[in-house]
Amino acid sequence: MQKEPMLKETYEKLSLELERLKNEERPKIAKIIDEARELGDLKENAEYHAAKERQGLMEARITELTDLLGRAQIIDPSTLAHERVSFGSTVCLSCQETGEEVTYTIVGGQESCPEKGLISFHSPLARALMGKEEGDEVELNLPGGKKAYDIEEISYCEIKLEND
Repeated sequence: MQKEPMLKETYEKLSLELERLKNEERPKIAKIIDEARELGDLKENAEYHAAKERQGLMEARITELTDLLGRAQIIDPSTLAHERVSFGSTVCLSCQETGEEVTYTIVGGQESCPEKGLISFHSPLARALMGKEEGDEVELNLPGGKKAYDIEEISYCEIKLEND
């Protein structure tokens, strides 16, 4: 069973979602299905079919969250050294060809948001960076071809996640 590293904040958010689905949404959808069933002919009952579809999607999400939380490994990146790239590290890279700098923070799969520079530790980029030190060179296979980067800096910065 593969562990799923994540921040405590993410674990708590997913746990709350799971509880809400089980204790609020599940009974609500069951009631809608029962009420729709009482209307008679199920073949032409749009409310019944819509509720059954919602129920299927919700049960799939409950299963997904149960699995995810069961494999969760809560990591507090502020307690790690970050001398080498690890979970929670913020890494500043410079392209050897252009000198352009990019910065990424390595987070769990549930926290990933590439537009904000938060990349999943499962991603090829994060896997290529893990364990490297400042001054190391890393070659990445990008959609535009191979590019070589120098690791300029590895640090820990507080990770700000979107609260949706």
